[in-house]
Amino acid sequence: MQIHPSAIVSSKAKLESGVIVGPYSIIGDNINIGADTVIGAHCVIEGNTTIGKGCEIFTGAVIGSRPQDLKFKGEDVFLEIGNNNIIREYCTLNPGTGQGGKTTVGDNNLLMAYSHVAHDCWVGNGCILANNSTLAGHVSIEDRAVVGGIVAIHQFVRVGMLSIIGGCSKVVQDIPPFSTCDGHPARVYGLNLIGLRRKGVSRESIKQIDQAFKLIFNSGLSVKHAILKVEKELVKTEEITYLLNFIKSSERGLTRSCR
Repeated sequence: MQIHPSAIVSSKAKLESGVIVGPYSIIGDNINIGADTVIGAHCVIEGNTTIGKGCEIFTGAVIGSRPQDLKFKGEDVFLEIGNNNIIREYCTLNPGTGQGGKTTVGDNNLLMAYSHVAHDCWVGNGCILANNSTLAGHVSIEDRAVVGGIVAIHQFVRVGMLSIIGGCSKVVQDIPPFSTCDGHPARVYGLNLIGLRRKGVSRESIKQIDQAFKLIFNSGLSVKHAILKVEKELVKTEEITYLLNFIKSSERGLTRSCR
Protein backbone atom coordinates (compact mmCIF):
# COMPACT_ATOMS: atom_id res chain seq x y z
CA MET A 1 0.00 0.00 0.00
CA GLN A 2 1.27 3.46 -0.92
CA ILE A 3 -0.35 6.61 0.47
CA HIS A 4 1.13 9.96 -0.50
CA PRO A 5 2.04 12.08 2.56
CA SER A 6 -0.31 14.87 1.43
CA ALA A 7 -3.33 12.54 1.13
CA ILE A 8 -5.91 12.40 3.91
CA VAL A 9 -7.16 8.88 4.57
CA SER A 10 -9.55 8.14 7.42
CA SER A 11 -8.38 5.57 9.94
CA LYS A 12 -11.82 3.97 9.53
CA ALA A 13 -11.40 3.40 5.79
CA LYS A 14 -10.47 -0.13 4.66
CA LEU A 15 -7.80 -0.31 1.99
CA GLU A 16 -6.57 -3.71 0.78
CA SER A 17 -3.03 -4.58 -0.29
CA GLY A 18 -1.54 -2.81 -3.28
CA VAL A 19 -3.79 0.25 -3.09
CA ILE A 20 -2.11 3.48 -4.16
CA VAL A 21 -3.45 6.89 -3.09
CA GLY A 22 -2.09 9.94 -4.90
CA PRO A 23 -1.30 13.47 -3.67
CA TYR A 24 -4.00 15.54 -1.96
CA SER A 25 -6.70 12.91 -2.28
CA ILE A 26 -9.25 12.56 0.51
CA ILE A 27 -10.79 9.24 1.56
CA GLY A 28 -13.58 9.25 4.13
CA ASP A 29 -14.70 6.93 6.92
CA ASN A 30 -16.99 4.32 5.38
CA ILE A 31 -14.86 3.47 2.37
CA ASN A 32 -13.75 0.01 1.21
CA ILE A 33 -11.18 -0.16 -1.59
CA GLY A 34 -10.09 -3.46 -3.14
CA ALA A 35 -6.59 -4.67 -3.84
CA ASP A 36 -4.39 -2.96 -6.44
CA THR A 37 -6.75 -0.06 -7.05
CA VAL A 38 -4.98 3.20 -7.90
CA ILE A 39 -6.40 6.54 -6.75
CA GLY A 40 -4.92 9.54 -8.56
CA ALA A 41 -4.27 13.05 -7.30
CA HIS A 42 -6.93 15.37 -5.88
CA CYS A 43 -9.65 12.69 -5.75
CA VAL A 44 -12.44 12.71 -3.16
CA ILE A 45 -14.05 9.44 -2.08
CA GLU A 46 -16.72 9.71 0.58
CA GLY A 47 -20.08 8.37 1.76
CA ASN A 48 -20.77 4.64 2.05
CA THR A 49 -18.66 3.62 -0.93
CA THR A 50 -17.17 0.29 -1.98
CA ILE A 51 -14.65 0.10 -4.83
CA GLY A 52 -13.45 -3.26 -6.15
CA LYS A 53 -10.06 -4.58 -7.20
CA GLY A 54 -7.80 -3.28 -9.94
CA CYS A 55 -9.60 -0.02 -10.60
CA GLU A 56 -7.91 3.15 -11.84
CA ILE A 57 -9.33 6.47 -10.68
CA PHE A 58 -7.81 9.55 -12.26
CA THR A 59 -7.25 13.14 -11.14
CA GLY A 60 -10.13 15.06 -9.63
CA ALA A 61 -12.78 12.34 -9.59
CA VAL A 62 -15.45 12.82 -6.90
CA ILE A 63 -16.98 9.53 -5.85
CA GLY A 64 -19.75 8.92 -3.32
CA SER A 65 -20.71 12.53 -2.56
CA ARG A 66 -24.32 13.14 -1.55
CA PRO A 67 -26.89 12.68 -4.35
CA GLN A 68 -28.07 15.73 -6.26
CA ASP A 69 -31.66 15.17 -5.20
CA LEU A 70 -33.64 17.79 -3.27
CA LYS A 71 -35.58 15.02 -1.53
CA PHE A 72 -32.41 13.63 0.04
CA LYS A 73 -32.46 14.13 3.83
CA GLY A 74 -29.26 12.43 4.90
CA GLU A 75 -30.45 8.82 4.83
CA ASP A 76 -28.01 5.90 4.66
CA VAL A 77 -27.28 5.49 0.96
CA PHE A 78 -24.64 3.52 -0.92
CA LEU A 79 -22.37 3.40 -3.95
CA GLU A 80 -20.90 0.10 -5.11
CA ILE A 81 -18.23 -0.04 -7.85
CA GLY A 82 -16.94 -3.38 -9.15
CA ASN A 83 -13.56 -4.55 -10.39
CA ASN A 84 -11.20 -3.30 -13.10
CA ASN A 85 -13.02 -0.08 -13.85
CA ILE A 86 -11.29 2.96 -15.33
CA ILE A 87 -12.71 6.24 -14.04
CA ARG A 88 -11.10 9.15 -15.79
CA GLU A 89 -10.53 12.78 -14.80
CA TYR A 90 -13.25 14.68 -12.96
CA CYS A 91 -15.94 12.02 -13.16
CA THR A 92 -18.70 12.23 -10.56
CA LEU A 93 -20.56 9.22 -9.17
CA ASN A 94 -23.34 9.62 -6.61
CA PRO A 95 -24.90 7.06 -4.26
CA GLY A 96 -28.60 6.23 -4.18
CA THR A 97 -31.25 8.38 -2.58
CA GLY A 98 -33.85 7.48 0.03
CA GLN A 99 -33.12 5.07 2.86
CA GLY A 100 -30.96 2.20 1.56
CA GLY A 101 -30.76 3.60 -1.98
CA LYS A 102 -27.82 2.33 -4.01
CA THR A 103 -25.98 3.15 -7.20
CA THR A 104 -24.15 0.20 -8.77
CA VAL A 105 -21.36 0.09 -11.34
CA GLY A 106 -20.26 -3.38 -12.50
CA ASP A 107 -16.90 -4.57 -13.81
CA ASN A 108 -14.57 -3.58 -16.66
CA ASN A 109 -16.22 -0.27 -17.48
CA LEU A 110 -14.60 2.86 -18.92
CA LEU A 111 -15.97 6.18 -17.68
CA MET A 112 -14.26 8.93 -19.65
CA ALA A 113 -13.53 12.42 -18.35
CA TYR A 114 -16.35 14.46 -16.80
CA SER A 115 -18.98 11.72 -17.14
CA HIS A 116 -21.65 11.67 -14.44
CA VAL A 117 -23.51 8.75 -12.85
CA ALA A 118 -26.40 10.05 -10.76
CA HIS A 119 -28.29 8.52 -7.83
CA ASP A 120 -29.77 5.03 -8.07
CA CYS A 121 -28.21 4.28 -11.46
CA TRP A 122 -27.21 0.80 -12.49
CA VAL A 123 -24.31 0.30 -14.93
CA GLY A 124 -23.53 -3.24 -16.05
CA ASN A 125 -20.24 -4.71 -17.30
CA GLY A 126 -17.97 -3.67 -20.15
CA CYS A 127 -19.76 -0.37 -20.80
CA ILE A 128 -18.23 2.84 -22.13
CA LEU A 129 -19.43 6.28 -21.06
CA ALA A 130 -17.63 8.80 -23.26
CA ASN A 131 -16.59 12.29 -22.20
CA ASN A 132 -19.30 14.43 -20.60
CA SER A 133 -21.97 11.74 -20.85
CA THR A 134 -24.63 12.33 -18.20
CA LEU A 135 -26.90 9.78 -16.56
CA ALA A 136 -29.85 11.17 -14.62
CA GLY A 137 -31.27 9.31 -11.62
CA HIS A 138 -32.45 5.70 -11.90
CA VAL A 139 -30.89 5.13 -15.34
CA SER A 140 -29.88 1.57 -16.27
CA ILE A 141 -27.05 0.83 -18.71
CA GLU A 142 -26.87 -2.82 -19.70
CA ASP A 143 -23.72 -4.80 -20.56
CA ARG A 144 -21.39 -3.58 -23.33
CA ALA A 145 -23.45 -0.51 -24.15
CA VAL A 146 -21.63 2.57 -25.46
CA VAL A 147 -22.84 6.06 -24.55
CA GLY A 148 -21.30 8.76 -26.76
CA GLY A 149 -19.82 12.05 -25.65
CA ILE A 150 -22.10 14.82 -24.34
CA VAL A 151 -25.11 12.46 -24.29
CA ALA A 152 -27.82 13.28 -21.75
CA ILE A 153 -30.06 10.42 -20.58
CA HIS A 154 -33.39 11.16 -18.88
CA GLN A 155 -34.20 9.63 -15.50
CA PHE A 156 -35.57 6.05 -15.44
CA VAL A 157 -34.43 5.36 -19.01
CA ARG A 158 -32.92 1.94 -19.79
CA VAL A 159 -30.14 1.47 -22.34
CA GLY A 160 -30.13 -2.04 -23.75
CA MET A 161 -27.22 -4.43 -24.07
CA LEU A 162 -24.76 -3.91 -26.95
CA SER A 163 -26.36 -0.64 -28.04
CA ILE A 164 -24.53 2.49 -29.15
CA ILE A 165 -25.74 6.07 -28.65
CA GLY A 166 -24.14 8.71 -30.86
CA GLY A 167 -22.55 11.82 -29.40
CA CYS A 168 -24.66 14.80 -28.34
CA SER A 169 -27.87 12.74 -28.36
CA LYS A 170 -30.86 13.51 -26.14
CA VAL A 171 -32.26 10.24 -24.76
CA VAL A 172 -35.76 10.37 -23.29
CA GLN A 173 -37.00 6.81 -23.92
CA ASP A 174 -35.54 3.31 -23.65
CA ILE A 175 -32.75 2.47 -26.11
CA PRO A 176 -33.37 -1.01 -27.59
CA PRO A 177 -30.68 -3.68 -27.27
CA PHE A 178 -28.31 -4.22 -30.23
CA SER A 179 -29.21 -0.84 -31.75
CA THR A 180 -27.35 2.16 -33.10
CA CYS A 181 -29.11 5.35 -32.04
CA ASP A 182 -28.48 9.04 -32.57
CA GLY A 183 -30.24 12.37 -32.55
CA HIS A 184 -32.11 15.01 -30.58
CA PRO A 185 -34.20 13.23 -29.48
CA ALA A 186 -32.44 9.94 -30.19
CA ARG A 187 -33.81 7.68 -32.90
CA VAL A 188 -32.96 4.12 -33.98
CA TYR A 189 -30.83 3.95 -37.13
CA GLY A 190 -30.07 0.24 -37.27
CA LEU A 191 -28.11 -2.60 -35.71
CA ASN A 192 -24.81 -2.44 -33.85
CA LEU A 193 -23.33 -5.04 -36.18
CA ILE A 194 -19.77 -4.58 -34.96
CA GLY A 195 -20.80 -5.12 -31.33
CA LEU A 196 -22.82 -8.22 -32.20
CA ARG A 197 -19.94 -9.72 -34.15
CA ARG A 198 -17.43 -8.96 -31.42
CA LYS A 199 -19.65 -10.71 -28.92
CA GLY A 200 -19.64 -13.76 -31.16
CA VAL A 201 -23.32 -13.74 -32.11
CA SER A 202 -23.84 -16.09 -35.05
CA ARG A 203 -24.61 -14.81 -38.52
CA GLU A 204 -28.00 -16.54 -38.46
CA SER A 205 -28.91 -14.90 -35.13
CA ILE A 206 -27.86 -11.48 -36.45
CA LYS A 207 -30.11 -12.08 -39.47
CA GLN A 208 -33.01 -12.83 -37.12
CA ILE A 209 -32.34 -9.67 -35.10
CA ASP A 210 -32.24 -7.64 -38.31
CA GLN A 211 -35.62 -9.04 -39.38
CA ALA A 212 -37.04 -8.25 -35.94
CA PHE A 213 -35.80 -4.66 -36.16
CA LYS A 214 -37.41 -4.22 -39.57
CA LEU A 215 -40.75 -5.41 -38.21
CA ILE A 216 -40.59 -3.42 -34.97
CA PHE A 217 -39.14 -0.15 -36.27
CA ASN A 218 -39.79 0.09 -40.02
CA SER A 219 -42.93 -1.87 -40.86
CA GLY A 220 -45.44 0.78 -39.86
CA LEU A 221 -46.99 -1.62 -37.35
CA SER A 222 -47.62 -0.64 -33.76
CA VAL A 223 -45.07 -2.04 -31.34
CA LYS A 224 -47.66 -4.44 -29.94
CA HIS A 225 -48.56 -5.87 -33.35
CA ALA A 226 -44.92 -5.94 -34.47
CA ILE A 227 -44.02 -8.04 -31.42
CA LEU A 228 -46.81 -10.49 -32.23
CA LYS A 229 -45.50 -10.80 -35.78
CA VAL A 230 -41.93 -11.35 -34.57
CA GLU A 231 -43.09 -14.06 -32.16
CA LYS A 232 -45.04 -15.76 -34.94
CA GLU A 233 -42.55 -15.55 -37.80
CA LEU A 234 -39.01 -15.57 -36.37
CA VAL A 235 -36.88 -18.15 -34.59
CA LYS A 236 -36.83 -17.48 -30.85
CA THR A 237 -33.09 -17.21 -30.40
CA GLU A 238 -31.60 -16.04 -27.10
CA GLU A 239 -31.16 -12.54 -28.57
CA ILE A 240 -34.72 -12.34 -29.93
CA THR A 241 -36.17 -13.45 -26.60
CA TYR A 242 -34.09 -10.87 -24.76
CA LEU A 243 -35.06 -8.11 -27.22
CA LEU A 244 -38.77 -8.84 -26.89
CA ASN A 245 -38.64 -9.07 -23.10
CA PHE A 246 -36.81 -5.73 -22.97
CA ILE A 247 -39.45 -4.05 -25.13
CA LYS A 248 -42.38 -5.58 -23.25
CA SER A 249 -41.02 -4.40 -19.90
CA SER A 250 -40.46 -0.81 -21.04
CA GLU A 251 -42.12 1.79 -18.83
CA ARG A 252 -40.88 5.00 -20.46
CA GLY A 253 -41.61 3.76 -23.96
CA LEU A 254 -39.25 2.73 -26.71
CA THR A 255 -37.03 4.97 -28.83
CA ARG A 256 -38.49 4.89 -32.34
CA SER A 257 -37.00 4.67 -35.80
CA CYS A 258 -35.41 7.64 -37.56
CA ARG A 259 -37.85 6.85 -40.38
